[in-house]
Amino acid sequence: MIPREVLANPAAVLALAEQVCPSLNGAASFRLAGFLEATGADLAAAELTEFSATREALEALDASRTEHWRQELRALAAHIVTVLDEGYPANLRMIHDHPPFLFVRGSLEAGDDRAIAVVGTRKPSPEGMLAAREIASQLARRNVTVVSGMATGIDAAAHAGAISSGGRTLAVFGTGISRVYPAGNAALSRAISNSGATLSQFWPDMAPSRWSFPVRNIVTSGLSLGTVVVEAGPTSGARQQAEHAIRHGKRLFLLHRLVEDQPWAQDLVGTPGVVATDDIDEILAAVEFELDLQADVLV
Repeated sequence: MIPREVLANPAAVLALAEQVCPSLNGAASFRLAGFLEATGADLAAAELTEFSATREALEALDASRTEHWRQELRALAAHIVTVLDEGYPANLRMIHDHPPFLFVRGSLEAGDDRAIAVVGTRKPSPEGMLAAREIASQLARRNVTVVSGMATGIDAAAHAGAISSGGRTLAVFGTGISRVYPAGNAALSRAISNSGATLSQFWPDMAPSRWSFPVRNIVTSGLSLGTVVVEAGPTSGARQQAEHAIRHGKRLFLLHRLVEDQPWAQDLVGTPGVVATDDIDEILAAVEFELDLQADVLV
């Protein structure tokens, strides 16, 4: 049997994760999340065969590694939210491929469940930058948390738009929480932490990698009720996020200019949950509908 108090200790969860999935790749991370949730809900579930290696690692936890992670969190001025915590984002918890934990600088609030992701290319047109900033600004003024990935271009414009309107914004890193990528966004990162949160599912010092940003897009979609794609080419991360949103059962909003320019966007229009729109009121109506639907399910 595994003591509940072990899994209630964030530093112990990190020490366990370090042993089970040191690369924090998507598959290992999702298995760890499943194990923690099964164990947290019912200790008997820890006897599931598929989690045997994880269970053995948990039983062999090294106290020195747990202490290391306790000190590391303190030094980072960050906290960790695990799938066992009530504060784990509700929208993210509902997707099947959510991560086991998030490193957080700033604060996550219950109102952040009322969230929309605004994403797009790192090389936008001036019109795209203006659209991203304006959409985010209008969403923030109506108490919608704006989620994005803090990349240059559309993402940065979306965060800036939310902040300029005094709203909340969440930035999902494709690196560890102690690294800002690109480095030129350091000031923006600090502003986001003061107007919401910066967060990452990766080890704090992890550098940018080819695989981490696609994994990041899963979390960006999961945190939100839907995704707005402003501008994005056929191989962009924003297109990947659009596909994640559909797979997660989220709303997907494609701006008309994007649909006119991109065959991949044209192919998605008409898919359930996907609309071409420039109308902020249509996006807000969808937010309210999804929140009402969730409330009905929870009753």
